Amino acid sequence: MKLSCLQENLSRGLAIVGRAVATRTTLPITNNVYLATENGRLKLAATNLEIAIVHWVGAKIEKEGAITVPARLLTDFVNSLPNDKVEMDLSGKSKSLQLKCAKFEARFSGMDAEDFPPIPTIDQGVTMKIEAEHLRTAIGRVVFAAATEDSRPVLTGVNLEVEGDMLTLAAADGFRLSVDKTKVSTPVKEKLSVIVPARALNEVGKLIAEAKDPVTVTVNAAKSQILFSMENVRLVSQLIQGAFPNYSQLIPQKHSTRVTVDLEEFLRATKAASIFARDASGIVRLHMTPKDGADGEGKVAVSARAEEVGDNVGEIEAHIGGPEAKIAFNAKYLTDVLNVIGKGELLLDVTNASSPGLFHLSGAKDANYKHVVMPMFVQW
Repeated sequence: MKLSCLQENLSRGLAIVGRAVATRTTLPITNNVYLATENGRLKLAATNLEIAIVHWVGAKIEKEGAITVPARLLTDFVNSLPNDKVEMDLSGKSKSLQLKCAKFEARFSGMDAEDFPPIPTIDQGVTMKIEAEHLRTAIGRVVFAAATEDSRPVLTGVNLEVEGDMLTLAAADGFRLSVDKTKVSTPVKEKLSVIVPARALNEVGKLIAEAKDPVTVTVNAAKSQILFSMENVRLVSQLIQGAFPNYSQLIPQKHSTRVTVDLEEFLRATKAASIFARDASGIVRLHMTPKDGADGEGKVAVSARAEEVGDNVGEIEAHIGGPEAKIAFNAKYLTDVLNVIGKGELLLDVTNASSPGLFHLSGAKDANYKHVVMPMFVQW
């Protein structure tokens, strides 16, 4: 293998595939990055056996070949180089990769490319296209609500459901539920429901952070793998097997009090209360009071109090539909949803202090997003 490419492009490519490099593994070669010539480009790949990322870098190919080398070592060295032409030369006999750039050069001891775990290819199955902006927004609004503990594996994933031209993403961890719906560009003929690891979707969200072209999503016929195809990048992930909870019954259909507040003001008050909540079991209290006890204008008091530290309260103007209400939430759960939900007017539906609260936005554009949070029980 002999080729040349730009340092900037190689550095970016290594950063992309580096997201899939194994950190703790019993298979040493998964600590490596796979390099190969393919169709006049340099192919980079990495896998931790759960997800795999492939990226193609523009290059001038003089001789075909393939090798795997330690990912972190190669990445750190390439990042230290000037923005100049990088030359690679593989010595097949010694399995060592020579790399030169300006006045710098290095030699990397590699492992045989044939020993690298094969990257799955999905040619048949259910395929759909989604606008990158729509998918990016949906992932950001949902993925954080997935569980991080493995006690219930299905909850560490995001339920991806497609019916017709509607895509629904849902995640829950037992204390909160996040659901968002968006349109797909190419409707599917049959309803599809799979569970995608939250980490995989999180990586997809990062990969399409600035993407403009639609993302092609393919689920294989066995419903065991999912492929996200973007410009010059492919991400393949194993799917989580099992049944996702019937979350629709967890979304409150009725409420006694609806509060409408400015999202930025509410987030600011919540962040202030969170400072004191750190020493108060993470509890933030909301006291919603209609003006003169009637529907209409009112206020929301956002407070936290810690016995040994002190307390705080922030008041924000609000529209209160319904009677006075009190409810308490975990501070982190509040800030998590407020940071991703969007902009504009926030709606909070409350039934009573012991029932879940429903967060959503006003306006038809954001009507498909709903976030449910279980309350915390406190003495008022």
